[in-house]
Amino acid sequence: MSLFTSEHKPMTLRPYQMEAVEAVYRHLREHDDNPCVVIPTGGGKTPVIATICSDAVTRWDGRVLILAHVKELLEQAADKLDQICPDIHVGVYSAGLKRRDTTHAVIIAGIQSVYQKAEQLGHFDLVIVDEAHMIPMEGDGMYRRLLADMRRINPHLRVIGLTATPFRMASGPICVPPPEGILNSICYEIGVRELIANGYLSTLRSKAGRYKPDFQSLHVRAGEFVADEVETLMDQDLLVQSACREIVDAVYSSGRRACLVFASGVEHGKHVARVIEQIAGRECGFIDGQMPTLYRDQLIRRFREGDLIYLVNVNVLTTGFDAPNVDCVALLRPTLSPGLYYQMVGRGFRLCEGKTDCLVLDFGGNVLRHGPVDAIRVTDVFAKGSGEAPAKECPQCQALIASGYATCPECGHEFPPPQRRRHEATAAAAGILSGQVTISKYEVHRVYYSVHVKRDAPPNAPRSMRVDYEVGFHNTRSEWVCLEHGGYARQKAEAWWRRRSCLPVPDNVDDAVALANAGALADALSITVRSVAGEKYDRIVDYELGEKPDPADLSLPEPPELPEYVPADDDIPF
Repeated sequence: MSLFTSEHKPMTLRPYQMEAVEAVYRHLREHDDNPCVVIPTGGGKTPVIATICSDAVTRWDGRVLILAHVKELLEQAADKLDQICPDIHVGVYSAGLKRRDTTHAVIIAGIQSVYQKAEQLGHFDLVIVDEAHMIPMEGDGMYRRLLADMRRINPHLRVIGLTATPFRMASGPICVPPPEGILNSICYEIGVRELIANGYLSTLRSKAGRYKPDFQSLHVRAGEFVADEVETLMDQDLLVQSACREIVDAVYSSGRRACLVFASGVEHGKHVARVIEQIAGRECGFIDGQMPTLYRDQLIRRFREGDLIYLVNVNVLTTGFDAPNVDCVALLRPTLSPGLYYQMVGRGFRLCEGKTDCLVLDFGGNVLRHGPVDAIRVTDVFAKGSGEAPAKECPQCQALIASGYATCPECGHEFPPPQRRRHEATAAAAGILSGQVTISKYEVHRVYYSVHVKRDAPPNAPRSMRVDYEVGFHNTRSEWVCLEHGGYARQKAEAWWRRRSCLPVPDNVDDAVALANAGALADALSITVRSVAGEKYDRIVDYELGEKPDPADLSLPEPPELPEYVPADDDIPF
């Protein structure tokens, strides 16, 4: 009898987890290749793994090897398997955990420890790869070497992958046809948005920053921003100070309990941790890959238990890190990798008692670059670094536009060449979920009025008055008042003017700008901006205005002199 022909008896699983298990069995029965299951971070891959292990051992008398690439994943898998199916004896083979079990029916192993140990481990029927996006695409690699050796022992070996991100950091989709691919097709997939809607993942929201430092462009190498350039860029003192202030203010004002910060390099991360401590007046943890394991584990434990509110990390906690209490994620690391972007945001997906949502502060323009986290767009071209992001923000008018534009259709700004990309440097206003509406209120420091002529417009085309609201350092929000247009655009412009001034609505933009600069309009105290993820443009939807100026108090420009009236001989007498 085939290993996968018996009827499956379910454990206590969520509906989508049961669907995933059944999809795996169906694929193994009907196809000769290897399937992959895609479940979002925090959606519960371990119960799926445990169910498959339990069935393979207790119903089909098989052996299962579970592979992972980091110690934290091995520990979590071992603990959860003991809880979920205590009737199965689970072994661990990991140099880092100082265990080398080889005879158990289920063995959880670190790939670094076992990739040359196939003969020692013996016959297996299934290999389950957790975080399967870490399997390298090209070359032999540790996974390929181990699986090749295991197939010499059992030619009928099958491989199952589980991941939240079915694409590699640099080379595209993880499922490709054999023999090139270890995993060949996705047999089951469920999205972030569906799990949030059904109450299985935490609600996400993103918040706009108050400052926008002026950033230099970054170069791209091998599909990613050049690491040294990124750290130099992000480690500017002004940026670190303003970003850390925003992080601390956001955490304090909303009573958040666990803020996980992703830094761009070791020195940058240490700088961020110092500044957060200075501003918050409390300890901020810092970990990187070179830190002693014992000290790193102590910091992680304190963070999970709530003793530490802030934890900065560099290249450590992107995968395999389970801290359900994380309710704020700060991205101080720009990336071209959609997988890395997803994994960073995913640290806040999990549910936790007392947690209402997770706030994502994006200081690297990642939401704009890759799209909402539940609708990441990945293509082979883009993953290799030669394509463009799905959206970009105009640095002059803040319009969110399609990446194909070389010139902004709203204000005429010319973008730099494709190989040199600009990116956000403060918490982006773009929604973290597609369709998500973000409402941000800004205090206005100053307002600028100017005549706007659309680029390449004919000489007789109507002009508009451009209004720039300065809401932070190098940070403006703009709108265009169409006083020379007709129809609805003119009606809106008239209403806009009457809300701010006692003077008649000007007929042309020159007069409007002159009057505005002379003080004829009420002061704008604050503006409210509405952003919808997936839509092109932000909109200013509300204003807090001061009193309308009294025309008698204004120093208005003198009206032009009119020629003296000379009556004609045939003047009409009425």
